[in-house]
Amino acid sequence: MTKSEKVNFVVKTLQNLYPEIPIPLDHKDPYTLLIAVLLSAQCTDVRVNKITPLLFDRADNPFDMVKMSIDEIKQIIRPCGLSPMKSKGIYGLSKILIEKYNGKVPESFEALEALPAVGHKTASVVMSQAFGVPAFPVDTHIHRLMYRWNLTNGKNVNQTEKDAKRLFPRGLWNDLHLQIIWYGREFSPARGWDLEKDIITKTIGRKKVLQEYYKTNKTK
Repeated sequence: MTKSEKVNFVVKTLQNLYPEIPIPLDHKDPYTLLIAVLLSAQCTDVRVNKITPLLFDRADNPFDMVKMSIDEIKQIIRPCGLSPMKSKGIYGLSKILIEKYNGKVPESFEALEALPAVGHKTASVVMSQAFGVPAFPVDTHIHRLMYRWNLTNGKNVNQTEKDAKRLFPRGLWNDLHLQIIWYGREFSPARGWDLEKDIITKTIGRKKVLQEYYKTNKTK
């Protein structure tokens, strides 16, 4: 298979599996999505979705959020991990949104990435899912799968993002990054991986990855 045939195979398979694509993090608007994505750093989406209702019950907009203290925010979000940094970030960005943007989340990568505790990946998720701007946020699932599929060298997430944007049509980025996340969780996880169920990796996977898989599983 040529690289373009592999890309077409990935797109077609994912579209068949996930014609409807749910967004993993529960939210109701750009602000609640921004906070949920910030909380998801080194934390599962399942846990974030349990914590955000508690937080948003107290404050689901920047004006109410700054009425709370950083310590109060920290106590609520503690189960998500990194709570000292995340609570400062949530309070700080809420204050900036009020002062600079009338409480609205800005619709640009540059403005989002200038906010406390908001990196490129968080900004990309918000631009993609809240505003529909083509972006390709790379999480651990996408990084792992792009390497397994031999579509990137896997050196770092920045390179993986560049390769994904180069290979896949821009109009599909927003759907694809979510489809790959769901596929990774369901069929190609880091642990407990069953290659027989992982049709994409089995068909186009990197030789080295396939060889290691069969070698490891023969010894079990």
